[in-house]
Amino acid sequence: MKRYPSLFAAFMSKTVALAIVATLLVSTLVFSVGAQQMSAQKSRSASLNQEQRILHVLNRLGFGARPGDVERVKAIGLDSYINQQLNPGGISDSVLEAKLQDRNLSTLTMTTAQLLEKYPQPGQLIRQLDRRGDLPKDLATARDNRVKGGNNAAKPGDPVMTAQDSKSTESMPNSPALPANNPLANNPNELNPNPQDNEAYRKAIRDFYQQNGLQPPARILSELQAARMLRAVYSERQLQEVMVDFWTNHFNVFAGKGVDRYMLTAYDRDTIRPNSMGKFSDLLRATAESPAMLFYLDNFQSVSPNAQLGNGGGRRLQQGRQQMGRDPILDLLREGRRNADRMASTPNAGQQTPNQPNPNRQRRGINENYARELMELHTLGVDGGYTQKDVQEVARCFTGWTIFAPRGAGGAAAALMGDKARENAGKFYFAPRTHDDGEKIVLGHKIPSGGGVKDGLMVLDILAHHQSTARYIATKLARHFVMDNPPPALIDRVAAAFTRSDGDIRETLKAIFFSPEFNSAEAYRAKIKRPFELAISAVRTLGAETTGGPQLHQWIARMGEPLYGYQTPNGYSDMAENWVNTGALLERLNFGLALASNRIQGTRVNLRRFVGDTSSEADKARVMDQFLGLIVAGDISPRTKETLLKQMNEQVTLAPPQRMADQEVAEAMMPQNGPRQQAARQGPQAVITDPVTKIVGLILGTPEFQRQ
Repeated sequence: MKRYPSLFAAFMSKTVALAIVATLLVSTLVFSVGAQQMSAQKSRSASLNQEQRILHVLNRLGFGARPGDVERVKAIGLDSYINQQLNPGGISDSVLEAKLQDRNLSTLTMTTAQLLEKYPQPGQLIRQLDRRGDLPKDLATARDNRVKGGNNAAKPGDPVMTAQDSKSTESMPNSPALPANNPLANNPNELNPNPQDNEAYRKAIRDFYQQNGLQPPARILSELQAARMLRAVYSERQLQEVMVDFWTNHFNVFAGKGVDRYMLTAYDRDTIRPNSMGKFSDLLRATAESPAMLFYLDNFQSVSPNAQLGNGGGRRLQQGRQQMGRDPILDLLREGRRNADRMASTPNAGQQTPNQPNPNRQRRGINENYARELMELHTLGVDGGYTQKDVQEVARCFTGWTIFAPRGAGGAAAALMGDKARENAGKFYFAPRTHDDGEKIVLGHKIPSGGGVKDGLMVLDILAHHQSTARYIATKLARHFVMDNPPPALIDRVAAAFTRSDGDIRETLKAIFFSPEFNSAEAYRAKIKRPFELAISAVRTLGAETTGGPQLHQWIARMGEPLYGYQTPNGYSDMAENWVNTGALLERLNFGLALASNRIQGTRVNLRRFVGDTSSEADKARVMDQFLGLIVAGDISPRTKETLLKQMNEQVTLAPPQRMADQEVAEAMMPQNGPRQQAARQGPQAVITDPVTKIVGLILGTPEFQRQ
């Protein structure tokens, strides 16, 4: 806390916008000590008035109030509004549906198999075409002529570098220098040049995609992010969108890991959304069976050490068939494996012969990643009473839970297997022959031998109904909806509601929303908005229109929360202390100024509809009061208001986020950590001169608006 005042002098030497942020930081200290501490400074005997209660509910059960929302809630009654949000099936969402239709986000309704086929990764596509002898001559030439690792061009039959390969090569020290005739070699602005940055190669890829009706894979994630933003802004089912955001973060999956970008569309549509307000046990099973989660936490590769992976399968495979019936997907996989083995033995395919060990082949065996995160992050919590032995036993239970053709049913195998392979690519299935069918003991519960897929289902049932899970979920929900450090008594009551209702999410939420703690003055504006919440609430507060375009998401990412962009499975923090740093706060103020000045492409706000003339100082003061009422309901500290008034006649400068020409093509055609990032250029700074824009931008940057 003590370090924040010392920042003021440093900020003053930079732009005026930075000085404003520093002044606001010094004026409240809310960001350094935690939001609820500032609320606790209020009179503890005070209670919220009707309008404050409504604003509180609109901010916590949704993404903020739009103009007129407070009056609409007053008309139907606050309790009725809460109950409507808890049962969103009867709420019309025609405006949102029209917005989604206008954007024509076609990937949202496609299966994972369709996405893999329509939006292929260039490197993988070239390998598939090459293996079956269908690689066009011009594309093969462009590939072979790429600069590769220095002065040597790629040779026919050389393996194609993937985006993942490029990550490892760029981090290697003492990389060979590029030839002098390479345009990157003489460009001092291109750090860590990547050898795949070859315009002829990229053009050949683009031409092939266009000729064959293919699209760059970056569009998949871009459309999914756009849909998340549009739903949060326009949906009348606000609580459902908040819960989708909550569970997506709780069951975090990182889009940057391999083919998860293809699987996240189904993860959002088929796993999280249908279960966001139902039974926790159903949601838990849906995530366990989700290919996105199976791939992210590597469980799709987890097999029993005793599994017979050969073509015969022996008695174990026969027993599996007797238990499960004949498995057509397993038959397809087996046929595909045989075809892949034949291709691997063909020198012309650019593969190693059977007598040569493959150094890149991953060792098969039990993988404990999912088992550990399932208990630590998804259910029991780190102190939930499980041991390392439990982790090992749970991992055994989930062997055989895998994905059919996780990277798509392409190449020669797909040609032989036909449409069935394409339809099933990227789907969950249970492989009996790779499952550890022995007896296990999980948290004191016996899992009998011979259970097959039921082993994992039993584990999920044990965890969903464990008392530690009830308390862990209750704590996370109370922290999200009430305050960073919720009272133990509240957690006890919420956990009891969770247990009593058999993990019913609606009943658990009801215990929070009608609790005295949720409706207390201490909870009012006690939470710091995360970047996604901040951006969406600002758009809603000003009644802005948005297409959910990439620039809006760039701002959210710039403030620290790219959607589906958190690498580790714990997800983004819900604690204020993790969002309090100098750079993030500066970006928040810059975002407010960019939104108010219509400098976010695809998002527009009409501030003039709220005000009239602003020529005189008296007019400016009136306009400020008017917007303070609109944006923060007039609830602002005297010191913050004084700071705002002082800045009215100062020059305010903002820097736009990094922009990229032809972003989708760049992401699809370039390695993720290579020239794609180097191509990003910082736009020029902009000076805000319009007084209304300046007023609104500064208010959006105040600590009062940063809280909810």
